[in-house]
Amino acid sequence: MRITRLQVSNLRRHRTLDLQLDRGLTVVRGPNESGKTTLQRALELALTRRVTSASAEMEAMRTWGATEDDRPSVRLEFEQDEEDGIHPGTVEKAFRGAKGTVRLEYDGSVVTDPAQADQILAELTGVPTEAFFRSTASVRHHEMDDVARDESALRDRLQASISGADRGTSIARRKLDKALHDLNTKGDKNPGRLKVAMTAVAQASATVDQGEAALAQLERDRDHLVLAHERRADADAGLAERRSLLEKAMQAERLIAERAVAQERFERFRTAVSVSEEIAALQDSHPSKEPLPVLRTTVGRLRELDARVRELKAILSGDVDVHFELRAPEPRNWLPVARVAMLMIGAGILVAGVSVLNVVALPGGLIGPLALVIVGLALALYGRQQRLRATDIGRERQLRDDEIDRRLRGRSQLEQELQERDLELANQLSGLELPDMAAVEALLAAEEAHVAAIDRLSAQLDGLVGREPVETLPAVRDAAALEIEQKTGALEHLGPIAKEPRARERLEVEVRDAERLVDKARDDEANARARVEANTVDAEAVAAQAERLEQWREQLETLQRRTRVYERTLRAIDTAERATMRKATRYLEKHMVGDLARVTNGRYRRVRVDDTNLGIEVFAPERNDWVAVEALSQGTLDVVYLAARIGLVRLVTGDRRPPLILDDPFVTLDDTRATQALELLKRVSADFQVIYLTTSVRYDAAADAVQILQAPTAADAEPAAD
Repeated sequence: MRITRLQVSNLRRHRTLDLQLDRGLTVVRGPNESGKTTLQRALELALTRRVTSASAEMEAMRTWGATEDDRPSVRLEFEQDEEDGIHPGTVEKAFRGAKGTVRLEYDGSVVTDPAQADQILAELTGVPTEAFFRSTASVRHHEMDDVARDESALRDRLQASISGADRGTSIARRKLDKALHDLNTKGDKNPGRLKVAMTAVAQASATVDQGEAALAQLERDRDHLVLAHERRADADAGLAERRSLLEKAMQAERLIAERAVAQERFERFRTAVSVSEEIAALQDSHPSKEPLPVLRTTVGRLRELDARVRELKAILSGDVDVHFELRAPEPRNWLPVARVAMLMIGAGILVAGVSVLNVVALPGGLIGPLALVIVGLALALYGRQQRLRATDIGRERQLRDDEIDRRLRGRSQLEQELQERDLELANQLSGLELPDMAAVEALLAAEEAHVAAIDRLSAQLDGLVGREPVETLPAVRDAAALEIEQKTGALEHLGPIAKEPRARERLEVEVRDAERLVDKARDDEANARARVEANTVDAEAVAAQAERLEQWREQLETLQRRTRVYERTLRAIDTAERATMRKATRYLEKHMVGDLARVTNGRYRRVRVDDTNLGIEVFAPERNDWVAVEALSQGTLDVVYLAARIGLVRLVTGDRRPPLILDDPFVTLDDTRATQALELLKRVSADFQVIYLTTSVRYDAAADAVQILQAPTAADAEPAAD
């Protein structure tokens, strides 16, 4: 399996995160607290953890500040290398305790069952459990040497990788150990099945001897049981009779109460029917043909017309009295013009006289025309002045005539309006078929009183039945009357008990007394039956106990034979496991040698793995002897266990390739060994996807892809000084 995309929500540091991963070597780099370890945990959860897990660890992994509904979820997009090509798939897990959900899409099918989804993921990755994954393919730098976290699963997978089938020997061993423990336990509190069988044989023998002595007592107990049963039957019959009468009394009380309710409903709906009929009669007998709003509008208009008519009549009731006041135009000053004209005429006469008397020597041809011009101008000026004066006088007369005409015309318009209003008022009264305004006002008052009566009755009806449709009121009234009759008939059918006052109280006392008698009779019967049942010995029981004794003896022999078989099987499993571990350790030794020699520049070329506990030793050239890896430096120890883990993953997963998730296992290595170890991972990434989590930039150049995480930036505020 090669993961191409990782999406995380509400998981510790990461509220939301979306990373693209390369099929080969992906370096995820970030400073401390950037969430690298959280990513490793997210991959472990997505591949191995059941979504319905409700552990405290899952609750603690929620993002700080997340709401109750914001639960951790992880989504993976992956590619699986199969013989027929690469198959894409996705898996999404939402960890919500018992409500957790999973959705696995692979090879054209969708799986939402948590158990089935985890089984498919285990088949795709070759990783059976979370502990096994963390002890092999998921490496933390502080857990490098923890390769036996899930020893039983590791042994099973080792055997599967060698034999070609998952024998489940660890499970079988546990079952055999438990079965042998259950068989051979000798304690008194939790005896094994063998001891139980032996004890049963001894007890059965004693029971057979005691059986005959109890037969006489059993017979006496049975006689007492028969008598107690008869007394209990009589008490039950008496109690049943009292309860039947009490039920009738309670039924009578209920019927009486229901009849009272029906009577009240009948009276109410009968009144409602009467009111509804009165409303219907009023609605059919309105004084006015027009609705009240329309009538009010019409009367308002008639009131306005009548008021206008009275006003016009009051205006026109006197004689015609025309008064007007005209403002005369500004008087013109004609005196200067007349003086100028008279002077010019005098000048003309003077010029003519001078010409006649020859007082002034003037050219003889100019005197006559000059005099004529002067006189002509004077006459023209005087004539213009007279015309303008006549025009002003005519205008003044015209204004006076216009004012008189306007006053006379205004009276005629008022008379015409009066005629129109009289005609409109008459038409309105005719439309209402009324003679005058007094009749109109009377009609309006009558209609308002009529509508008020309808409204009052409607309010009364609403108080009686609410919004019940009017047409259903008679049916409801009749139904109530019918119910009254039915309740009355039911009461009569109950007989005298329905008419007896306080019958229920009397019968309740009698029922309690009868119940006490029944309880006592039942206790006597139960005690008698208990004595009979406690004394189970009879002739047949003694014979059956003898048969049982033989059965216990046969069962004891069977259990002894089964114990021998289990012990032989367990020895065979031990032998097979030792052979499996020998093959596994030889495989590890063979594959670790090359990786360890390349990383240590040939310093360590020989490796030895213990068959029983997977303990690792290397051949030290200085000592010329084997030494445990725990005696080496931490950097060398990390390299050895990394090579062991890679070898284990290859061995136990078979043809499956889970992703290798490494949390900076080279943190203790120097630059040279780190480079050599990284070259090892680069070669491994051709077969396994490698996801390397680190804080260092020295691995970026060799990576196929680099993803950078950012550290949190929030800081606590400096506390205020006291």
